[in-house]
Amino acid sequence: MKTTGNAVTFDRVTKAYGDVRAVDGLTLTLHPGETVALLGPNGAGKSSTLDLLLGLRRPDSGTVSVFGTSPREAITAGKVGAMLQSGGLMDEVTVRELVRLACDLHPRPHRAGDVLARAGITEIADRKVNKLSGGQEQRVRFALATAGANDLIVLDEPTTGMDVTARQAFWATIREQADQGRAVLFATHYLEEADAIADRVLVLHRGRLLADGSATAIKAMAGARKVSFDLEELGGPGGPGGAAAADTVRGLRALPCVTGLDVSGRTVRLRSTDADATVHALYGLGVYPRNLEVAGLGLEQAFVAITTAEEAKAA
Repeated sequence: MKTTGNAVTFDRVTKAYGDVRAVDGLTLTLHPGETVALLGPNGAGKSSTLDLLLGLRRPDSGTVSVFGTSPREAITAGKVGAMLQSGGLMDEVTVRELVRLACDLHPRPHRAGDVLARAGITEIADRKVNKLSGGQEQRVRFALATAGANDLIVLDEPTTGMDVTARQAFWATIREQADQGRAVLFATHYLEEADAIADRVLVLHRGRLLADGSATAIKAMAGARKVSFDLEELGGPGGPGGAAAADTVRGLRALPCVTGLDVSGRTVRLRSTDADATVHALYGLGVYPRNLEVAGLGLEQAFVAITTAEEAKAA
């Protein structure tokens, strides 16, 4: 399946609820065939952004377009499938009956058996929906979102309640969807999933787009690296003890470019904006670090650093 042009375009979109501006001049573009993670702390505007994308709400200003038309027109044409947190499932029907209904209603339906297999729920197809576990309900929601040949799939916290094996199978299916040319947008609190799966990461904060790039680029934006090592000078597993250990910790905290320090037993973890300068000065303290490691921040740490810096600017 090949589609041309932009999948989604937000052009200076604003949405307010009373005095709260949930979406604040948001401009972004999504393309066919890419998988995009939407990240942000609670209250960042993720749900409002998805509501606008799906035509559930209208912007106060700016425009939202999906494949060159309004969100509602795109949905009516069967171009968009969505898996949302809100909204229940029909209880007194079987999984198979519910999936067949979704396929029958879709303008470009898939076969129900294929949809069940893709979502990994064939074995529970004859079970009543109200007898499902939380993870099974999530997979049913995914089946409903992919009941037809959508060009865009929107997922809100899709793997909540799934075990590790189900998550792995789910994301393998999502990658297949993107490889077939579909655009995939997902909001998640599992940042390790965003790091592993997304081609692009969008970071929202107070309705504004703080960062847009690959997970590697987002991590580089944080401008910090992790330095970890063991120090015998810090004593036993109970952590720092005695005046000498306290002096050592003060010396570590005062190292150049250090922005964070954590000590657990003999293990020290530093966050530094210039790891080379920090390590060079470390040896000047007269201590002997063992098992020294220098690594970039993970996506979760970079996300915290970026949003914390923005909060500090706003204060």
